[in-house]
Amino acid sequence: MKTVITDKTTIGEIVAADYRTAAVFEKQGIDFCCGGKIPIAEACKTGGIDLAALVSELESLQHEPVDRSQNYSSWSLSFLADYIVNTHHVYLKENDDQIVAYAQKIAAVHGERHPEVIRIAAIFEKIAADMVAHLKEEEEVFFPALKRAEAARTSAKQPDATDRETIKSSLVRLHREHEEVGDAIHEIRRLANGFRIPDDVCNTFMLTYRKLDEFEEDLHKHVHLENNILFLKASRL
Repeated sequence: MKTVITDKTTIGEIVAADYRTAAVFEKQGIDFCCGGKIPIAEACKTGGIDLAALVSELESLQHEPVDRSQNYSSWSLSFLADYIVNTHHVYLKENDDQIVAYAQKIAAVHGERHPEVIRIAAIFEKIAADMVAHLKEEEEVFFPALKRAEAARTSAKQPDATDRETIKSSLVRLHREHEEVGDAIHEIRRLANGFRIPDDVCNTFMLTYRKLDEFEEDLHKHVHLENNILFLKASRL
């Protein structure tokens, strides 16, 4: 089913309908995860982008069917929550401490010539620490309440009042935390000059920047799936 894109269609709505459009927005420097609520016309005006040309490029993708494995908006809340945990939460748990260690190492070795890496290490250390509590709330509080509420609705029952209140309060907090981590990783990219590798650095420096770039890519998809799909569906419960 084709998505009709108007000036008021938000970035998040477009990517939620077809995740392939994320690559187009990335290329144009448009934030599709934390900035998903922004209408496409406003995003183009802010970025000095030709709206008609961008819409044409996005619509050209619709000539090919969406791969079922990327049709995230059609998934149940429970299935999507499990996917997020098994894919993105696992990635964070496996990589955050390693990236912290790499960032601290290059800050100690290269900080004198490249003082920006000292700040990068400090910012990422806070990101990693904050994500521990964030993931814990999602896995132990928010997602279980979401699954119970969805199961109740599927059985034509009213979700439990406690679960509804948990979902409501968690949505506010998790949205705010997404904004914070999004701002932090954008600051890291700015400090790292788009993760361009200086000429006078070691292999660990290069590896750290590649891992930070990878982390940002994973974060964008992770936050998009939650902000623009899962959270919207959850708010309707």
